[in-house]
Amino acid sequence: MRCAVLGDPIGHSLSPAIHRAAYDAWGLDGWRYDAVQVATGGLAGFVAGLDPAEWRGLSLTMPLKREAVPLLDTRDEWVRLTSVCNTIVLDEDGHRHGLNTDVTGALAALGDHEERPVDRAVVLGGGATAASLLLALAERGTRHATLVVRDPARVEETLRVVLGRPGGPETVVRTFDEVSTTRLEADVLVSTVPASAQVPELLAAVAGIGLVFEVVYEPWPTPLAEAATRAGHAVISGLDLLVAQAVDQVAAMTGRLDVPAGAMRRAAEEALESRRAR
Repeated sequence: MRCAVLGDPIGHSLSPAIHRAAYDAWGLDGWRYDAVQVATGGLAGFVAGLDPAEWRGLSLTMPLKREAVPLLDTRDEWVRLTSVCNTIVLDEDGHRHGLNTDVTGALAALGDHEERPVDRAVVLGGGATAASLLLALAERGTRHATLVVRDPARVEETLRVVLGRPGGPETVVRTFDEVSTTRLEADVLVSTVPASAQVPELLAAVAGIGLVFEVVYEPWPTPLAEAATRAGHAVISGLDLLVAQAVDQVAAMTGRLDVPAGAMRRAAEEALESRRAR
């Protein structure tokens, strides 16, 4: 049975190492998981060419997470709310079932910090990942959120997602320039922006937030994660999220619930160490 992660670029993906670790732990010799480069506009053609007798699941990364939604026969609750799909499960009849395990993975990662309040949140970035993380935070009880973005005109879809959830957090949008001379206060900080955008002025603005969810895992530590650790703040890493959402993907694709999360985490860490040693 075949599965794969799709995106563009895709050579950096740790997903093959993570998913294969589960197959190896179970002794699923007939299962394979590959990385396939699929550019914007190419997903429909790729999916249409799959043999459902041979293919079982697809993991989707950027820029395909929103492109996938019109191709689905069914959608889970999180896909319906976010219009973001990072997982397609194919059944034997060729039906395409869409999931958003970024939300459930984020909830699992946040679960290790259940004692911390998350009433107020600051989210850096306003794309598909930000939308998923905002919904996860809303499930945990976030009532007030500040989106910090470069261009407010580009966050309409994310705001639609947040406003579409009953009881979703009251959300305001501010620009990076606006917050560079202030100090933001919140219970949790989520960053979906690259390390290159984490300039000293931005780090100073969020320096007082005691729980940091940094979705980037490479390079590591990011300037934000390093500053948070130095200040004694709790840090949830992008690797925590990547493995947690992959656990849900493996369960959905294989139909098994005894997912070897520990083996998958070790495989991810070993793949990263090997990459850094080159």
